[in-house]
Amino acid sequence: MNREDIINNILRKSSFLCVGLDSDYAKLPQCVMTTEDPIFEFNKRIIDATHKYTVAYKPNIAFYESRGASGWLSLEKTVKYIRAVDNSIFIIADAKRGDIGNTSKQYAIAFFETMDFDAITVAPYMGKDSVTPFMQFKDKWVILLALTSNEGAFDFQFLERRSTPDNNTGDRLFETVIKTSNTWGGTPENMMFVVGATKAEMLADIRKIAPDNFLLVPGVGAQGGSLEEVCKYGLTKDVGLLVNSSRGIIFASKDHDFDTVAGEKAHELQQQMSEILINAR
Repeated sequence: MNREDIINNILRKSSFLCVGLDSDYAKLPQCVMTTEDPIFEFNKRIIDATHKYTVAYKPNIAFYESRGASGWLSLEKTVKYIRAVDNSIFIIADAKRGDIGNTSKQYAIAFFETMDFDAITVAPYMGKDSVTPFMQFKDKWVILLALTSNEGAFDFQFLERRSTPDNNTGDRLFETVIKTSNTWGGTPENMMFVVGATKAEMLADIRKIAPDNFLLVPGVGAQGGSLEEVCKYGLTKDVGLLVNSSRGIIFASKDHDFDTVAGEKAHELQQQMSEILINAR
């Protein structure tokens, strides 16, 4: 899926919502547990209830691979079901892979070709040769971890580089990640960055060095991130945001009508996004 496709879908749906399918087996409603594939049945009902309001889904791969072979099957069925329901939806593998080049190539084949995802989240700690294999696939996207929403982000991501004769910028590590990765062949046509909603004020600094890249923004909802703050600092003329909500939508209810409630929560966010887009014109 190319950039124009994503933008057109955002404008068509008046939404830049990404629904995180963090389908934790231990949290599934009892009403799906008697089905042949509880995780897929749960996802199917969430997708049916939310696809009108979202432009992206983001399965968190850990919740599938922890189930072994059956979990991978649930994931494969989920991706195929999304394609069947709405082929314009952007599907992100939240896998956070990051390894040496030949291994990264196999991860890319697994998620882009075998599983048919549009994008994958990648940890850039091992540098250029661990990231560039993911960029060799037409109309597929790399989403680099830049500034995350967890408390541990402060352990490394805000560390400043020491000034040297060749570097007097004092860039923080997350800024170095963004600047350096833009020299690896990444462009706004194939690279996004993860920026947590709980760090919304940092979006202003990030937009100075990545003015045109899309940003995947987790942390709205259950983690306390503010949609208004994210848009205040991060919105661009092309929108430039995919704002993710996971638990706040998919686990808003554990009753038999969990899918109806999820649809209502997704619709609420879509309506807020629609208003923001109207006011931004």
